[in-house]
Amino acid sequence: MHKDSERHKQFNRRTVILAGGKLALLSVLVGRMYYLQVVESKRYQTLADRNRINLRLLPPPRGRIVDRYGTPIAVNQINYRVVLNLETTMDVEETLRALGSIINIGEGERRRIMRDISRKPSFVPVTVRENLNWDKVARIEVNAPDLPGVEIDEGQSRHYPFGKDTAHVLGYVAPVSEGETTGDPLLKLPGFRIGKDGIEKFYDLSLRGVGGNSQVEVDAFGRVIRELSRKEGQPGSEVALTIDVELQKFVSRRLAGQSAAAVVIDVHAGDVLSLVSTPGFDPNAFNKGLSENEWRALLSNPRAPLTNKVISGLFSPGSTFKMVVALAALEKGAITPESSFFCSGSVKLGNAVFHCWKKGGHGTVQLAKGIIQSCDVYFYEIAKRTGIDHIAKMARRMGLGRKLGLDLPSEQAGLIPTRDWKRKTYGIPWQQGETLIAGIGQGYILATPLQLAVMTARVVNGGIGVKPRLTAAEGESGDPDTLPGNDLGLLPEHLRLVREAMVSVVNSPMGTAYKARIKEPGFEMGGKTGTVQVRRITKAERELGIIKNEDLPWKQRDHAIFVGFAPASAPRYAAAVVIEHGGSGSKVAAPIARDILLETQRRGRAPSGREVKGIGPARDASPGNMSG
Repeated sequence: MHKDSERHKQFNRRTVILAGGKLALLSVLVGRMYYLQVVESKRYQTLADRNRINLRLLPPPRGRIVDRYGTPIAVNQINYRVVLNLETTMDVEETLRALGSIINIGEGERRRIMRDISRKPSFVPVTVRENLNWDKVARIEVNAPDLPGVEIDEGQSRHYPFGKDTAHVLGYVAPVSEGETTGDPLLKLPGFRIGKDGIEKFYDLSLRGVGGNSQVEVDAFGRVIRELSRKEGQPGSEVALTIDVELQKFVSRRLAGQSAAAVVIDVHAGDVLSLVSTPGFDPNAFNKGLSENEWRALLSNPRAPLTNKVISGLFSPGSTFKMVVALAALEKGAITPESSFFCSGSVKLGNAVFHCWKKGGHGTVQLAKGIIQSCDVYFYEIAKRTGIDHIAKMARRMGLGRKLGLDLPSEQAGLIPTRDWKRKTYGIPWQQGETLIAGIGQGYILATPLQLAVMTARVVNGGIGVKPRLTAAEGESGDPDTLPGNDLGLLPEHLRLVREAMVSVVNSPMGTAYKARIKEPGFEMGGKTGTVQVRRITKAERELGIIKNEDLPWKQRDHAIFVGFAPASAPRYAAAVVIEHGGSGSKVAAPIARDILLETQRRGRAPSGREVKGIGPARDASPGNMSG
């Protein structure tokens, strides 16, 4: 009996202990539930919302680019895309086969689509084709019952209405490459495009805009159930250029078929009115996507369609450099306007013979005649008297040998040699014969067409250090009377002598560009021709008669160059034209420059005779404004 009583008490104690343990555990559980549901309720409500609500970035519209008159030259247009929704596609292969009867789907494109399908979740649509025209969109919509999972998506795509005509100014946009990713989340968006060249690249950040966002409710698999809120992004800024797109088109047509560069600037404000490099390329093709064959064709083209020759092409300036040599010689006092030298057709320096372009020579030559008839012997002599360092100093003042700061990537500085430069570069001293060669703009000297136009502008605008620009700075009206000038410190008399000689180059029967003159009264131009050798003429060739340029392979032909300004009586526009391997500057480049400067002046005058804003005639500049 006693044993039973003890056993009963022991059982009761164990029961109490077990019950107490259960009660303690229950208390902990209740306490924890209270803590989670009451004390931490707001925190976990936020976490739950984050699990079911996604914040998605929305790409903003890219800013427009317009010309000086507000004409859009880079815009956004509707981009119709056909996409494949995998959740509603029963058989991908069969669907693609059916879709292929409407839009041609190549084998490479098919592989790309299948690769995208394998990498993306089933609820994320896969892009099949972009930039569909309306006819294709309509056919796909009509055949929608036979195309399960195929949908039309609407977005935006960059478009360049003037294509090749503005390609080297605007550049193009293309998808972000792996090395271009930064902290901007927009760059991670599928299909987002950024500027790759030209204005599109230089002003990419301001054109890009600020992304918006969309708050959407999704299920556990990430499928969108509904949109809860939307905040549109801030469109990119509009960029207004100084370019006149109608003049741009004219210049582009005038250079068609050539490997060439041409630029027109306002000699007072520096506005770049036209900048053309040919051959060009279609910037729209980069946005749509180039095939491998198309890309290789662009890269292998010997005429370099992807290179902006106006700012990146480096050429010996030839006889167009003779104005710089003349100004340097006058400033140093190495010559006076009346100083004369006799040209017999060549000059000797030691054992070397330096030839003039005119066999038999020009006879007695003074400054004006030296420029007008482009006498090489005259400039050999004054270059020798002036020295390369003085010539180089003047060249840099005129805008050569340094970047001009135009709002385009890939601008080249060119090269103006000095004694120190050669010693540092080659470790050998400068030779006097090299000074003679530099006197006619050849040898080591290299310049871009843009630099040659700026050089011309500074000669004819009264010696003001105008700088070229593609966009007007904030607060500047474009009126040359309101822009601060940078006086280069050149004597007005020296500038006047050179400018008058340039007018005679074109308008005197003795001038090298007389046949290319503008005959319309009030529109006359001045200028300077240049024919630049790209190969050495052998002694045998010189004795037997120089081979005609057209008989040589294209790469061995001379470059044709012309720099000019107009109107001759009151300079407002300066132009530089370089025809790569074009031959004679007077026969090839000068007529093209004539047509360009004539069209520029015509566009600067409204039919009623009133001035068109920003491009009309200006007051006269202050006095002192290779052989052709």
